[in-house]
Amino acid sequence: MAYKVTDACVNCGACDSECPVQAISEKNGARYIDPAICTDCGSCAGVCPVEAIIQG
Repeated sequence: MAYKVTDACVNCGACDSECPVQAISEKNGARYIDPAICTDCGSCAGVCPVEAIIQG
């Protein structure tokens, strides 16, 4: 199951460089993880300073 970004996202971009498949982009003032691309590795969740990325 792909990871997703919650409303707690502060759009800092820390997760972008951690994603090995470039599944993260900006959408409506926050980060968005494309579930069709996400490989469920969890790298993004580990670097989120506000814990806004969850497995969903």
